[in-house]
Amino acid sequence: MTIFVETVAETASTNADVKALALTGSAPEGFWLRAETQTGGVGRRGRKWESPKGNLFCSTVVHMRPGDPEPSSLSFVAGLAVHAAIRHFLPDVPMLLKWPNDVLVSDAKICGILLERVKEQVVVGIGVNVAQAPQVEGRAVTSLKEEGAVVDAIDFLDQLSREFENWVKLWREAGLARILREWEALAHPVGMTVTTSDDGGDKISGEFAGLTVDGALRLRKADGTLIAIRAGDISIG
Repeated sequence: MTIFVETVAETASTNADVKALALTGSAPEGFWLRAETQTGGVGRRGRKWESPKGNLFCSTVVHMRPGDPEPSSLSFVAGLAVHAAIRHFLPDVPMLLKWPNDVLVSDAKICGILLERVKEQVVVGIGVNVAQAPQVEGRAVTSLKEEGAVVDAIDFLDQLSREFENWVKLWREAGLARILREWEALAHPVGMTVTTSDDGGDKISGEFAGLTVDGALRLRKADGTLIAIRAGDISIG
């Protein structure tokens, strides 16, 4: 796979742009679109993604092939790639993967990942706080600069794109079970208390009991009941 990056000064959303390219067949694997600033970025569940200058806003595309794991499992691939890229520049800081696709550095959020399907393609949008951490109400947020990394968005994307290529290759060749094992090794440990919300908004707490074979979070409630969480956000600790 040949990696090549196109950079634009400003766009509303790199994901929207790459989705449009994907629809016309103009977004091959290995293509990354980076924006110096983004005016309409969104995160999961339509949340606004703040886009201060100096941070990384980018999207790429994966073409689904016969035999590939489920497209949604690319969220784990993206999380592992971001984790590996950050670890390259911050080898000693505490890091944790948090289900479903968060990367925490020093217990604070540092990135956002958004997958969107376009026919037989998956657009993967990644935002990383490189230069600064925007204020997010009720959530601890950090940046690579605050954690001591000396890197700009361009150099970070160079590392990230190579990590992503390697993890996609492993996802295809070794399968989802291997990816989930790699993810669990870097995530919140089994037995840690996690809290999530059900469809009605009620809080559910229990112990993290690993992942199911398709990547859902297994939660053991106080009465010992095991349930699978397939969507939503969690808090840990």
